[in-house]
Amino acid sequence: MNADSPPEVVEFITIEKGDDLVVSFAITAKEPGEVVSLTLVRTPKFEFALPTEERGVVVSHESFPQDDDRDLLQRIKVAPPIVSIATARKRYELDVSKVDPRELRSAQRVLERMNFDDRFVLRLA
Repeated sequence: MNADSPPEVVEFITIEKGDDLVVSFAITAKEPGEVVSLTLVRTPKFEFALPTEERGVVVSHESFPQDDDRDLLQRIKVAPPIVSIATARKRYELDVSKVDPRELRSAQRVLERMNFDDRFVLRLA
């Protein structure tokens, strides 16, 4: 997504807190009633097996399929109603005004857990 584009509207957030730490933003798609996901995933339990430069939060967006390279999170700023996400390759601007504030707080807590080693810049407003 380019910086001049309007923010993508998020309908809801899905969170997982098991072996995988997941924060997935369900974004309004072009087709009515459809969503696409922008997903942040980190698996601390198995990360030790990866080279240091491949450790961290992997970001993927259904609308922008990637090759086999992992696109790692560099920065995320949560300042409702906007969430800004930057990876090595892309920037995403998300409008979270429709998201339940409790979902957003839960997502922030998981993001803090994902950043146990300060691998990315996390700014919470």
